[in-house]
Amino acid sequence: MTKYIIRRLLQTIPVLLGVSILVFSLMFLIPGDPAQVMAGEGASEQTVENIREKLGLNDPAYVQYGRFLGNALQGDLGNSIRSGRPVMDEIQARFWITVEVAVYATIVAVFLGLIAGIISAVRHYTLTDVSIMLIALFGLSMPNFWLGLLLIQWFALGNLPFGWDLPEILKMRPSGWGDSWRQIILPVITLGTGGAAIIARMTRSSMLEVIGQDYIRTARAKGVSERIVIYRHALKNALIPVVTIIGLEFGGFLGGAVLTETIFAINGMGRLTIDAIRQRDFPIVQGTVLVISLLFVIVNLLVDISYKFLNKRIDLN
Repeated sequence: MTKYIIRRLLQTIPVLLGVSILVFSLMFLIPGDPAQVMAGEGASEQTVENIREKLGLNDPAYVQYGRFLGNALQGDLGNSIRSGRPVMDEIQARFWITVEVAVYATIVAVFLGLIAGIISAVRHYTLTDVSIMLIALFGLSMPNFWLGLLLIQWFALGNLPFGWDLPEILKMRPSGWGDSWRQIILPVITLGTGGAAIIARMTRSSMLEVIGQDYIRTARAKGVSERIVIYRHALKNALIPVVTIIGLEFGGFLGGAVLTETIFAINGMGRLTIDAIRQRDFPIVQGTVLVISLLFVIVNLLVDISYKFLNKRIDLN
């Protein structure tokens, strides 16, 4: 196990190096001049040129990248063009909000997806199975931003279809995060719905494959209760591909929070990234993308390690 973890950590080095190159390239791909943004629209060319020289923007690209990489390895991602504060301070102020949103959305996605997938697999090819898969397909096809706006219309503004009235106790708050449970429910459902649909479809597919195995038929022939057959034998062995999807979905939630945080005015890293793009704050954009990518790599490593605990026969060495 230890050798495997060390080997995987070493394998992440070229991945993170590639991510750093892409992140650094954002400065050249995004339209706009950081020096011009810092100087302001009415600044003279000499002022802009002085700022470019101070920031080292006149140096060759490989020199700028070497400086960026060296500073990043020391935890220095530069300073925000907009506020002048260190990028790491800006990210730390928003990081845990985004992680909370992603964690809660993952919990909702796993809870709904596993239940729907298990029921669909157990009752495969019935009306229940078809209905669940149609709902999952609808949830998978629905854009997050559209669902978020729809939920705000229904459960925050109370504009339900057919002129129905929503009780005051069920009305949610459409903006902010963490002050009340009314702020949490809508963004979590918005972000977690698509993940629940994917997990449900994967759980159903994996469960159907396992249920058809000989040892499941043997357990049933021995008189083992159906509940134990499904949850102790079938589900445990069907979880490996599902756990992979869960890990990928969690990473996707971190990135997908960009739209959700913008719709619900949540001050997380997603909204920070959008604001930085609008204001051409390149260091913030670079820092947020790099941090999210690093977290995604770590999550994938943890998912791979979890395989050993789900199935002792898997050799990670």
